[in-house]
Amino acid sequence: MTRTETAGQSGNDSTSPFRPDESDRDAALQFVLPLVVRLERADPPARTDALETAARAVLVLLSDERSAGDGEWAAAVRDWQDARIRKVVRRARGAEWRRAEALPGITVTGRRAEVRVYPPVPLDGWPKELVKLQVSGTELDDPEPPGPPADGLPVLWLNPALEMSAGKEMAQAGHGAQLAWWELSEQERAAWRAAGFPLAVRSADPARWEALTRSGLPVVRDAGFTEIAPGSCTVVADHPALRGTLPQGR
Repeated sequence: MTRTETAGQSGNDSTSPFRPDESDRDAALQFVLPLVVRLERADPPARTDALETAARAVLVLLSDERSAGDGEWAAAVRDWQDARIRKVVRRARGAEWRRAEALPGITVTGRRAEVRVYPPVPLDGWPKELVKLQVSGTELDDPEPPGPPADGLPVLWLNPALEMSAGKEMAQAGHGAQLAWWELSEQERAAWRAAGFPLAVRSADPARWEALTRSGLPVVRDAGFTEIAPGSCTVVADHPALRGTLPQGR
């Protein structure tokens, strides 16, 4: 059976906040995970680099000791995971970025991308330094098409039929990474973390997308708050440790 959940929730172990009753999650106080991508006018990152860095940023926060047990972020992370795991990506440059970096959080770097992730906040309780930042306008391109992912690398496959802004895709990649994290054992999580959370984000081959969504791998279904229709499948999280018998090829 395909592991799937709206707005990026899934899991089959005791750490997953999966709930079959949608109304329970909707009735809970809603939190959001803020992510800020640095977009300097003269030197923006490539799109795929930003997507991969955002996904890694989510994993870094989830694995941080402050997010677990009695850590200072743990209560906020639990409250966030008890509701819909919303993620919002905003952009910053210059003084905006410096102010964003001064807030408690973690900056994760890619090849050239920089993404800062913060502990979850109530949907209407963003810090003033972040609430002023723009959500729209996060448009990025790849100078050259990214090559095929390396063998054995976890891959977050994007739905090739959907048109999404870079910011939206960054959030969806983060959802996919989180679903994979929930499905892994503690040993598998530790190994992924020790390696620095290597992963790739790629657009799936249209001919293989449907097979991926039926493969048993975690599938992200968007809640439909922005840009795309509710229930749209956006990402399949293909971690080697989660693979069953899958169709061969991309």
